[in-house]
Amino acid sequence: MNYETTIKAEAADGVTTEFSGARTFGAPAVPRWLIIGGLGLFALLLAIAAYFAIAGGEPVAVGDDNAQAPTVTVVTPGTTTVSGEIEAPGTLAARRPMPVGVVGEGGQVLRVTVDAGDWVQRGQVLAVIDRSVQTQQVAAQSAQIDVARADANLAQANLDRAQQLVARGFISKADIDRLTAVRDSAMARVKVAQAQLGEQRARNERLNIYAPATGYVLARNVEPGQTVGAGSPALFTIASGGEMEMLAQLSEEQLAKLSVGTMATIVPTGSEKSFAGQVWQVAPVIDATTRQGTARIALPFAPELRPGGFATARINSGSFTATVLPESAVQADDEGSYVFVVGADNKVARRAVKTGAVTAQGLAITEGLTGKERIVLRAGGFLNPGETVNPQTPKT
Repeated sequence: MNYETTIKAEAADGVTTEFSGARTFGAPAVPRWLIIGGLGLFALLLAIAAYFAIAGGEPVAVGDDNAQAPTVTVVTPGTTTVSGEIEAPGTLAARRPMPVGVVGEGGQVLRVTVDAGDWVQRGQVLAVIDRSVQTQQVAAQSAQIDVARADANLAQANLDRAQQLVARGFISKADIDRLTAVRDSAMARVKVAQAQLGEQRARNERLNIYAPATGYVLARNVEPGQTVGAGSPALFTIASGGEMEMLAQLSEEQLAKLSVGTMATIVPTGSEKSFAGQVWQVAPVIDATTRQGTARIALPFAPELRPGGFATARINSGSFTATVLPESAVQADDEGSYVFVVGADNKVARRAVKTGAVTAQGLAITEGLTGKERIVLRAGGFLNPGETVNPQTPKT
């Protein structure tokens, strides 16, 4: 039921103000301040709920100095026995390269019988050189032997006849001595001619180029029609027995850890195949400029091992005890490798370290740590020395 309501108000100055309006009974009006206060309370509760959801439901104690400290994961690595391994670059080469050149007087090359990449046997003909002139010289020398032999036969016949006349007094003893000397000279000339023929034939045999040993032909530097002589460069290069090696470049410290007989694994650049080798020589001198030496690693023949190519050697250097850390815990800059150590006061400190072999578990730290420190496991690049952190151990 509606009623018309009129409200009169008299002001202090005597002016009367009249308000009129309709009012509905049974539905009292809600004050506006109550609505606004309710909305504000709801927003406050919503903000508190969101805060606890983000913070994991654990309120931060008021007045805690580490409330804003970043949380980091730390590990205490201890020490581990590590199989030492040295990784070094180097060059592949033939272990015993044999340059093969002209032994005789040389001449024009008529035929080359092998090419680079072929296997040859000791004494095999590699190239044939023209010997047409030398063949005629051999024939002439052979004829000289016949001449000398005929002279020797005549001298022997004269001596035999003279000896038959000595008893009759027709030939003196002096004549016999003279004829004997003539016979001996003729026979000596036969031997000289035979020796000269043998020398000429040996020279002709040296005209051809022969393999001095069984091996693998690495290079061929001659073609048919080429004229070669005693001063010509090597015509062929042969790896004796096909044996190869790697010349690994190592520092003085690394060389001190090696000995003859140490096993190594070689991986040529561009290949995923590895080859087992053995150190057969450690350099007795160090290069004064690079401060490095060479370890020569013997390798069996394989087509993938090409002399002149690059390779990486992983050389076993024995076992040692060291601290092993994941790679994420080790940082590096211009000053070298380092880690962040968390002290008893939860402040981080930079610690310089020296890394060693790379293992399946991580990097071996050879210097700088005892293994009992608390090491920041990751995100060390975002920390600063002296910064306070909230250390947490990883969940197992």
